[in-house]
Amino acid sequence: MSNETGGTRIGLRRSLTLWDLILYGMIVLQPVAPMSAFGALSDRGRGHVVTGVLIAMVAMMATAVSYGRMAQVYPSAGSAFTYVAREIHPAAGYITGWSMVMDYIVNPLICTVWCAGQAFEFSKQFVSWITTHQYLAGWGWIHHPIPDWGWKIFFALVFTLLNLQGIKTSARVNAGLTTAMSFVVVVVFVSAIRYIFGHPHNDPYFFTRPFYDPSTFTTDNLFGCTSLAVLTYIGFDAISTLSEEAENPQRNILVATVGSCLLIGILSASEVYIAQLIWPASQPFPNQDQAYVYAAARTWAPLFQVVGLTLLVANFGSGMGAQIGAARLLYGMGRSNALPKSFFGAVDEKHRIPKNNVILIGLIVLIGAFFLTYEQGIGLLNFGALIAFMGVNAAAFVRYFIHGAKKTAFNFLVPLVGFFICLGLWWNLSRRAQILGTIWMALGVAFGIWKTKGFRQELSFEAPAE
Repeated sequence: MSNETGGTRIGLRRSLTLWDLILYGMIVLQPVAPMSAFGALSDRGRGHVVTGVLIAMVAMMATAVSYGRMAQVYPSAGSAFTYVAREIHPAAGYITGWSMVMDYIVNPLICTVWCAGQAFEFSKQFVSWITTHQYLAGWGWIHHPIPDWGWKIFFALVFTLLNLQGIKTSARVNAGLTTAMSFVVVVVFVSAIRYIFGHPHNDPYFFTRPFYDPSTFTTDNLFGCTSLAVLTYIGFDAISTLSEEAENPQRNILVATVGSCLLIGILSASEVYIAQLIWPASQPFPNQDQAYVYAAARTWAPLFQVVGLTLLVANFGSGMGAQIGAARLLYGMGRSNALPKSFFGAVDEKHRIPKNNVILIGLIVLIGAFFLTYEQGIGLLNFGALIAFMGVNAAAFVRYFIHGAKKTAFNFLVPLVGFFICLGLWWNLSRRAQILGTIWMALGVAFGIWKTKGFRQELSFEAPAE
């Protein structure tokens, strides 16, 4: 962002170093990234979560290179929609943008589902604790925990009400939460190592089975798991939006984006590896969505509360942020007449937020939480994310190889590797995710053709700057 004052261009101060950018990427991606999805990944992959996370890391690193290189060309954009629309075609950009809209909407939905599930587990423990203590007999009116559906309503309403008040966390709070999460991760590792080496193992393949278990391995299971594991890396592209504030953005944005994916990939693979050693895939979880919480608690009982609360806070923050992000994206579309401006382009005068959009997203989240499981929601979110990732890789290929002066192997291979791995993962999403995602895309394309008179007019999917 910049202004003109007295003939002098005033821009953002370039104060972010490479390590600042990497730290920002770690905060966005979160050090507990794979824990909430561990049960869904284990179920879909019949184990093999470690391998799935690592394969997804390869795809995301190739895509991160494409994002970083496109940010060099469009430093003020940071949007898959912009990259694809300008390098390939506005119609392709529209398809990419519409997939991003679904991404933004489904994110708060799955956070609501997970938070509700964990809160239900806590309420069950609370009721059990009351019933086992005689001196709390006066609390006998609490016979049953608040049901899962009650928590879904609660979190959908809380996300919406807080966002309507314009409440948001500061960068300092986010950094503090990331530090706290990192500390919890360290505690989990220490407890897990003590547990693993404190229990003898007769299986000679005990330490390699999380990577490959011949009794359950199929390529369908592995790539199905990998297609969901992409969730671990969702958000890495946010680094590309800091191009105007970064030192040496031509180099540092690319290095930080790839570096963040690499660090989160290694950390995530390590986290799910110890969880698979503690709780093998052959043993069912009491609750699939809270699988990691139960695995951690097997090593040390208090970790049920510690890890559960940590992930609850992480998902709560992500859900709130995702809802206002979706509302702002719809506002940007309304402001540019991509959607009806009178509704989507309206701003609440008191709190300066797109009130209509926040309420609409809240209603979608509330209704959707009763029809989608957490695993199904991940699949639907990744349906949109993988389309956007394929679009960015295709845009980088066109920019740097088709139109570029240097026809190098790097310019040829990296975006193609990213594109085709993402395509393979997209193809291996669940049938339900593909059906629902295809319906969403078909409706969007039909609307786009009508609104732009056959894509002869430009539509914008850019979220406005705060």
